[in-house]
Amino acid sequence: MNELKSMSCTRPTKGGPSLSTSEIDQYLPQVPDWEIIENGGVKRLAHQFKFDNFVEALEFTNRIGELAEGEDHHPSILTEWGRVTIIWWTHAVEGLHLNDFISAAKSDQIYVS
Repeated sequence: MNELKSMSCTRPTKGGPSLSTSEIDQYLPQVPDWEIIENGGVKRLAHQFKFDNFVEALEFTNRIGELAEGEDHHPSILTEWGRVTIIWWTHAVEGLHLNDFISAAKSDQIYVS
């Protein structure tokens, strides 16, 4: 299986299928710190990153913004003192898509770099 962080996002088909439970289970081990949450019946991929101060959190937020623009896939981001919460999901499929796992893996890579 390809490492998610080495893949690129693709444009999903509006109204297309979201990932099945077995597909989610296949990709989740590559982003072990992330959790599946549900909001309004829509599955999403969420993680909270920790920082020593607001400046580091803001710098990370900006790097995630660059990732999002580069992949043309944009998360929900909450930046606070000492932490950043990122939630990935795909509006076009009203749930999780491979793009969300790719973006989560790349977010992890940004965090450790």
